[in-house]
Amino acid sequence: MKDLIHTVAVIGSGTMGGALAAHCANAGLGVVLLDIVPNKLTADEEKKNLTLQSSQVRNRIVNAGLDAQKKIRPAAFFAPHVAERITVGNLEDHFNLLRDADWILEAIVENLEIKRVLMARLETVRKPTAIVTTNTSGIPIREIVANNSADFKKHFLGTHFFNPPRYLKLLEVIPGEQTLPEVTQAIAEFGEKILGKGIVICKDRPNFIANRLVTFGGMFGLKYALDHDYAFDEIDQFTGPLIGHPKTASYRLADLAGIDVMLHVADNLYAAVPNDESREMLRAPDFLREMVKRGWLGNKSKQGFYKEVKTQNGRDYYVLDSKTFDYHPQTKVYHDSMVQAEAIEDLRARVKFLANQNDRAGKFIWDTTARLLAYASLRVPEIADDIISVDNAMKWGMAHELGPFERWDAIGVAESVARMEKEGIQVAAWVKEMLKRGHPAFYQDGKYYDLKAKDYRPMPARAGVIVLKNQNVVAKNESATLIDLGDGVACLEFHTKLNSLDEGIVDIARETLERVEKDFVGLVIGNQGEHFSAGANVMTIGLAAENKEWDKVNASVKALQDFLMTVRYASKPVVTAPHGYTLGGGCEVAMAGAQIVAHAESYVGLVEAGMGLIPAGGGCKELLRRIVSPAMQTEGLDALPLLRRVFELIGQAKVATSAEEAKQFGFFAASDRIVMNKDLQIAEAKRAVLNLVAQDYRAPQRGKNIYAIGERGLAAMRIAL
Repeated sequence: MKDLIHTVAVIGSGTMGGALAAHCANAGLGVVLLDIVPNKLTADEEKKNLTLQSSQVRNRIVNAGLDAQKKIRPAAFFAPHVAERITVGNLEDHFNLLRDADWILEAIVENLEIKRVLMARLETVRKPTAIVTTNTSGIPIREIVANNSADFKKHFLGTHFFNPPRYLKLLEVIPGEQTLPEVTQAIAEFGEKILGKGIVICKDRPNFIANRLVTFGGMFGLKYALDHDYAFDEIDQFTGPLIGHPKTASYRLADLAGIDVMLHVADNLYAAVPNDESREMLRAPDFLREMVKRGWLGNKSKQGFYKEVKTQNGRDYYVLDSKTFDYHPQTKVYHDSMVQAEAIEDLRARVKFLANQNDRAGKFIWDTTARLLAYASLRVPEIADDIISVDNAMKWGMAHELGPFERWDAIGVAESVARMEKEGIQVAAWVKEMLKRGHPAFYQDGKYYDLKAKDYRPMPARAGVIVLKNQNVVAKNESATLIDLGDGVACLEFHTKLNSLDEGIVDIARETLERVEKDFVGLVIGNQGEHFSAGANVMTIGLAAENKEWDKVNASVKALQDFLMTVRYASKPVVTAPHGYTLGGGCEVAMAGAQIVAHAESYVGLVEAGMGLIPAGGGCKELLRRIVSPAMQTEGLDALPLLRRVFELIGQAKVATSAEEAKQFGFFAASDRIVMNKDLQIAEAKRAVLNLVAQDYRAPQRGKNIYAIGERGLAAMRIAL
């Protein structure tokens, strides 16, 4: 059924609706974006003698929403031309456009009656097979369609995305009481494979999973900070990467989300959960209301927990003083536990260490974490039937490296439960029962604790997902591993810091290519780290250059060139799987393969010129071969503009900020594949290898396939310099 979704209609062009339209367009879908008609002219419209009937006025709101998405940073669109896939209109003149939509996504104001009116109108235009969803974060799904027909309810459910949807992985799917199972499955599969989301099936409970826990943690943490005299910038220094959270930490994140939004969500949740045993902890403090009253709403008002100020050195961000309501420069803190924790590389060990420290950082981390973990346990099975859903919701929705139950395992379940109970913190009965049954952790040996079975169960397999760490190892050194993916396909996985290229990678790559020629049908070069490769280890090369070890530098460059040329001319197909940073030598590795299967979020470029260097692994040649040589084979075609384009890509160290843009720049070919979901990338790359094998793959012939543009081109480059 997911294959029937080709056209999407998004109703509501605000911050979320516009971003959802942009992301659907990123996925290659045709999108209709509609919004309301204004009921009043602006001063500018009056000066132009426009009326409320003018199309320019009637589409003003939707056009403004789309324009905002074109300008927003980080970018909502993969590339500027993607916005052309969106057709805009208004809900009065263009409502009939919804007749052709396979999926209608409502993202309007959080007002139950307004949503119900819209759903009644949708009954009149929705085609029988169309799915309708709401992006509500707080209104019960069943209430929104209470007045709709039975058939409408069968094709209706909640789809709660997180903003910005291009970058945040979570999609909470909330079936209604009458939603057809095949409709839920269709949206889940579509969300995962086409939109690239991590799917969590939720119950129709207030704020679903992620926002329920985040709101509790946010309100409790704020009250704790106010009661114990913690500065907001102090807290942000130990609730970010130190504990496996994003750099936005606690209060920079609040400013990003909006203080008014934070308050609105908290108030709605407090009203919606009268039977929540921890309800009073959800009550927003007066301090937050005062911020909203003053209009200090965060980034959108340039003032919230932090304030943007101009200083003699340019721009700075001052922090709000909770006692005086004044702003002052931020202060760097050096609590002993933080200094020691920064030396602990393993996150789980670091979290355990911090939770057991008694200084200000350790105390805040333990007290707030313990409350959140206990609250998460009390919400299961109310908001989810299993702990995996809770952990995934927090990891994918909030970009946390560990979910609540994974974090609890890291701290130690038995000892932390004993400590919580000693401190009067209520823990769910099922957790204590788990411990009594002799189960010491929520996850163990690739299994998870199942509440209903009261025992461990195997982690559910996800179709189309290959986990490299679970595959058979063929060869390994400190820098890379050769893995057997099955069906005759091997995978070369880098695992250096930032997957930078070093001698170890080149050494095992040489062995890999020899083994592939003898024992495999093809090879994938890919990994499941944060980045594909940030390029060569410049520090090592720089040290050799500083010591004037030129032979060592030349040998290193020659080894990389030989490796990449062997990849290019291998008799067996080599498919590269870039994602994240694909820079310098990493970009050259990606371009060397027979085909690229890239994750959509790939940041690609030859960046050496930014460090005063020239790409030396073959990237310069490869761009000429890809961009200039085809033009040189066409009689009468001027290749000089193409040469200039290549020169700018290299000389200006330009970086494509998506795989789509990498195609535009010429780093990737038009025929290369883009995968929206990184979890599926290795499996798709393996499939690409097998497809090439099935097509009787032949390596490209060595020959005169690079064309020189001559003295005219040389002169043009000299002028550019």
